[in-house]
Amino acid sequence: MFTRDREFYKSFLRLCIALMVEQAVILSVNLADNLMLGSYSEAALSGVAAVNQIQFVYQQLVYAIGNALIALASQYWGQRRLGEIRQLTSIGVRMEVVLAALLFAAVSLFPEGALRLFTDQPAFIAEGVAYLNIIRFSYPFFALTAVLLSAMRSVETVKIALRVSVVSLCINVAINYLLIGGNLGAPELGARGAAIGTLTARVVEFIIVLTFVLRDEKLGLRLKHLAQRGAPLFRDFIYISIPTVGAALLWGVTNALQTVILGHMNDSAIAAQSISNTVFLLLKVTSVGAASAASVLIGKTVGEGDLPKVKLYTRTLQMIFIGIGVLLSCTMLLIRGPLLRFYAPTITPETYDLASAYMLIQTAVLLVMSYQMSVNAGIIRGGGDARFILILDMITLFFFMPLSWMGGLVWGWSPIAVILCMNADQFTKCIPACIYVNSYRWVRKLTRDA
Repeated sequence: MFTRDREFYKSFLRLCIALMVEQAVILSVNLADNLMLGSYSEAALSGVAAVNQIQFVYQQLVYAIGNALIALASQYWGQRRLGEIRQLTSIGVRMEVVLAALLFAAVSLFPEGALRLFTDQPAFIAEGVAYLNIIRFSYPFFALTAVLLSAMRSVETVKIALRVSVVSLCINVAINYLLIGGNLGAPELGARGAAIGTLTARVVEFIIVLTFVLRDEKLGLRLKHLAQRGAPLFRDFIYISIPTVGAALLWGVTNALQTVILGHMNDSAIAAQSISNTVFLLLKVTSVGAASAASVLIGKTVGEGDLPKVKLYTRTLQMIFIGIGVLLSCTMLLIRGPLLRFYAPTITPETYDLASAYMLIQTAVLLVMSYQMSVNAGIIRGGGDARFILILDMITLFFFMPLSWMGGLVWGWSPIAVILCMNADQFTKCIPACIYVNSYRWVRKLTRDA
């Protein structure tokens, strides 16, 4: 029923652990901002949290383009066709540049308008604008780094991502320490100091990754390859990107709307969400790493044309995902108390109680999300079907999000009831995901004949 192939387990663990730690360190850059700003002032914390919602949507779109690249390139990797992978990387780079330019222009022209979507508190908006005016310059560097790492991931090279992320985190924490509170004689810049730290980290990230990729012989990517154009592969990329980006946009907008709703309910609701999300997103990276590893391995196996092995790997991965969900839920319960005690001196009792309740809800969410998200974004999308995820997200989110909006802003529900409704889609997506993944109708060859 389950594979006994030791190489499969070794490959999965190697990819999963590296990608998990990489994502954890990347998120830790934002976590460092939250923790240090949380001890500085609640206004700075909430203002940056609002900006981070904009960045969350952007990051989901950036990763979606990268995931589309992986879905296509991993199948070509199964056939060891590096020329096509280099062309796909060039297409991904151009798409990321366009995306970064659009967001940079939008937040440069309408900084306060963008933040008013999430909060109507002048103090929060002022802090958020100060942060946004600097952090916007990091957008192109982040996008280019992400797509280059996706190209390397598609050929099962992941070590550089972890190393560069650790360097990035250290730089960000060091600059935050100096500039947020004005330590060691540095100027006290608050939210602007946190933005400078993150921007510096993103620039260094990009320089290191670009240097490594151009020197790596496995993929053999050179600057001249980034100018390559291939109409057939571009059409294939667009075919897989549209549902992938659509699903990411839905997910990103949904999370942003959560902040919009909570931010217009009361001041404590948005601060509590920022606190609870720090650990939730950090734990979630385990599932993200598992999904990414599954996507590469399933895509590679589909590219090889070995359907019996695809089925065997699919059954095995599902049991792994369930085990990960149980582990993450238990971890959330253990972390909840110490994290809340850390924030307790600088937040109100109402914020403390709401954050505690949010974290209990997220404990259950982690259990089901670890299965359905990894199945959908890992196995099904890696196997060549990105449309199923988009359709499933549209059905569930278009029901629960309007209900959450009405409950929070019209019917007067409590923030806890709203959070429950917002996360209900994670539970409802499990059954369709289970049925579809075990039907194997998602197995699709995406490669063109050589």
